[in-house]
Amino acid sequence: MMKRLDRTEIIFKILSYVLLTIFALACLYPFIFILSCSVSSRTAVDANDVYLYPVGFNMNAYKYVFEDKRFWLSYCNSFFVTMYGTLVSMIVGICGAYALSKPRLLFGRGFNFMLVFTMWFNAGMIPTYQNFKTFNVNNIYMFIIALGFNAFNIILLRNYFSSVPTEIEEAATIDGATEFQILLKVYVPMSKASIVTVAMFYAVSRWNGYMWAQMLLDESNWPLTVYIRQEVERIISAINEAGTNNYNFSVYALRYAFIVCSIIPIIVIYPKLQKYFAAGLNVGGVKE
Repeated sequence: MMKRLDRTEIIFKILSYVLLTIFALACLYPFIFILSCSVSSRTAVDANDVYLYPVGFNMNAYKYVFEDKRFWLSYCNSFFVTMYGTLVSMIVGICGAYALSKPRLLFGRGFNFMLVFTMWFNAGMIPTYQNFKTFNVNNIYMFIIALGFNAFNIILLRNYFSSVPTEIEEAATIDGATEFQILLKVYVPMSKASIVTVAMFYAVSRWNGYMWAQMLLDESNWPLTVYIRQEVERIISAINEAGTNNYNFSVYALRYAFIVCSIIPIIVIYPKLQKYFAAGLNVGGVKE
């Protein structure tokens, strides 16, 4: 027999659905607005006549983006930094978190304190920049290594590894497994959700990274974020010098076209990883 809802519960459910729907639409509207502006005419965009749907359909901004070889070069640079940067960070993070999660680690408390200490205090932007310049962080490979470590993400993995029951490790040790076998065949499979979550943190950070890439890399190694900023500023400067817009699209439409193209990989990949992300946030949730 179905439980009968009283009036208070019905009102609460209705309000919850209404508020969630409004919140979802508020989150979705910026994407709709950006997409509509990117395919609208120059006149409509410059006059702020676009609100929800395209006005005066125009694909010239996308045509400019797709025909620009530097855009595709920067796109490849972003993919390279994201893939290999995430891979390097995860290898270092998993190995470091596994070692720091073991009470038997010599000076383990000291190492954990030093790791946490870097989250409280850091040298600052200028000394960090000088450090990078001293070690010649001026190419994409050194850039990946220099930004390959994040204390917070290592702590997330350490906490998850610490929650894995010790009985499983003891059973693997009795069967003759080495430390690397225990890590790869016991801890990594059991911590898949946490590992995927941290990997996504690294990937999004690498894909959206701007400041250090702009300060350290030359034009041939620019990722997508730096290229978009520099290209939009170049076009704005050219328009200001000429006193008129000689392009067949609005600068805002071009900017929005860049944004749409740059977020496509995240939109495609994130839904597939969402189930791991939701489970991985419950770090330390494993119970003996």
